[in-house]
Amino acid sequence: MVVNLFNNFNKAFESKVRLGIMSVLMVNETIDFTTLKELLNVTDGNLASHSKALEELKYIMITKQFIGKKPNTTYSVTELGKKAFVEHLNSLEQLLNSNR
Repeated sequence: MVVNLFNNFNKAFESKVRLGIMSVLMVNETIDFTTLKELLNVTDGNLASHSKALEELKYIMITKQFIGKKPNTTYSVTELGKKAFVEHLNSLEQLLNSNR
């Protein structure tokens, strides 16, 4: 029986930016826009579009508020996002182990 090792790969994480967003959020309860942008070395627009895609999948939650007169955007991972990301990582691990 041939098993397709790519079946459990999640297309939402094919982008290195989305993979980076999820990786950062898996080890941080919340993170702000500026810090995440700097960690990933991406533009404002790039981070905004990729984070919106993950939010639409309900993998992350984006919270926008004002602190004084300054806008503040923070990100956090949802339970669904954690589950999907762990499944994706497990699939990658299976693929790597299948070649041993």
